[in-house]
Amino acid sequence: MTTTIWTELAGLDFRVTTVDAAGVPTRSLQAGTGEPVIFLHGTSGHLEAFARNLGAHAHRYACHALDMLGHGYTGRPDFPYEIPRYRDHLLAYMDAAGIESAHIVGESLGGWVGARTAIDAPGRVASLQLLCAGGTVANPKIMERIRTTTRQAVTADDVDLTRRRLRLLMADPKDATEELVAVRHTIYHLPDFAANLDNLLCLQDMETRLRNILRPEDLAGITVPTLIVWGRDNPFGEVPEAAAMHEAVVGSELVLFDACGHWPQHEQAVRYNALSLAFLAKHPISG
Repeated sequence: MTTTIWTELAGLDFRVTTVDAAGVPTRSLQAGTGEPVIFLHGTSGHLEAFARNLGAHAHRYACHALDMLGHGYTGRPDFPYEIPRYRDHLLAYMDAAGIESAHIVGESLGGWVGARTAIDAPGRVASLQLLCAGGTVANPKIMERIRTTTRQAVTADDVDLTRRRLRLLMADPKDATEELVAVRHTIYHLPDFAANLDNLLCLQDMETRLRNILRPEDLAGITVPTLIVWGRDNPFGEVPEAAAMHEAVVGSELVLFDACGHWPQHEQAVRYNALSLAFLAKHPISG
């Protein structure tokens, strides 16, 4: 039987809505009640990255999966998307949604944004999950791979280029389902997506990246409970990168997933969901 986003969300009361976040229309999938958990995807991604996680979490938490600034079906203001811009957009969304403090789950770029927010606005972040989080190194080869593969997939109307871009994230190519490929290909070919691509990819420019990078002394400023999850086959960062992050964030937990690439929450959803829910239960906002 083929599992789809619809079957992953089957039986779950949810809504997909647009929230005005300080003037930026922001697509959000919302489900469940309880303490808020906000899910943030990676570069050129979209909220469907968390389709395998929302059902499990919404039984206990108020889930908000976002299309981040300039991504998916969220607005695309015309300026480079550096990390403080993403942070401010996240906080504006929280203000608009009436969320004072939330658990932040960030994958790749989303982890970078979540970490920066926890450093700059610790009162707004109750706990932090960094899933193959970016932002602590500047590897020219990886940056070029992200920039080139994304640009090729966006500028050429060839669905196989989108398929290759998604498969790059996964240890097992089958996890880049044809449904996810279709969702991303459609987004990549929205009329204004290509026009905005330089803004979206600005962090793959070395000078810009170094201006935004999270150094050990920055990570040491994270004081909220933090869980780091990393795939041993992550194509965008090896295990020593995760170990250094774990060492810098005092009191953090590090869990490594075997046979896993850059999307642990998707590739090993059952294991990740159990791990995340146990972590969240240990660190309630009320506590």
